[in-house]
Amino acid sequence: MIHQDRIVHSGRLATPCRTLGQIYNPAYVFGFPKRIDRMTAPVAIIMGSQSDWETMRHAAETLTALGVACETHIVSAHRTRSVCSLSPRGARAAGFKIIIAGAGGAAHLPGMTASLTELPVFGVPIESKALSGVDSLYSIVQMPAGIPVGTLAIGKPGAINAALLAASVLALNDPALSAKLAAWRKAQTEAVSERPEGSA
Repeated sequence: MIHQDRIVHSGRLATPCRTLGQIYNPAYVFGFPKRIDRMTAPVAIIMGSQSDWETMRHAAETLTALGVACETHIVSAHRTRSVCSLSPRGARAAGFKIIIAGAGGAAHLPGMTASLTELPVFGVPIESKALSGVDSLYSIVQMPAGIPVGTLAIGKPGAINAALLAASVLALNDPALSAKLAAWRKAQTEAVSERPEGSA
C-alpha cells in the first residue's frame, strides 16, 4: 500500500538500495522523503504506482548487489504533482546522478521527467495487461528530438539492465564500482554452461 508517498512492501518500507558493505554514496540517509528533490542517493528509481514495484524492485536489487545506493519513490505523471519538483537544480543539489523511471500503459513518467531535468533518465516499460507492454515501450521510446530517454526492454530484463547501465555510468569515475561491475559480468559469463545439460 501507499503511505505518505512512501513505498510500503511486505508490511514495511521497501528495502533501500544499500548493503552492509561499501555504499557508493556514504551520505545516503535512510528513509523515503515525500518530495523527489529531497532524495540523497546517486540513483533515483521512480515509478507510476505501487503495482510497478514488482518490476522495478529488480533494478533496486541489482543496485544493491553492486553496493550502489538508491532511493525508490512513487511519482504518478497523471495523479500527483511530485514530478514537478524534479527541477535540474533540485535533483543535482540532492546528489542525484541518474534517474530510472518505470511506467506502464501511457507511460508518460520517463518522458516528463526527462523534460524537467538534464540528468540522464533511463525508462523501463512496465508490462501491461492490454498490450503486454508494447504500449509502454512505444510511449517511452518515441520521444521528440531534444528530450532524450534511454529506453530499456519491457519488464524485469529492462529493470535489471537499467540498473546495470546506471552503475556503468557511475563507474566511469569510480574504480571500485568498475571492479564490482567487471566481477559481476565475469560471474555471469562463468554461469553459462558450454554444453547443454544432458548432452553427450
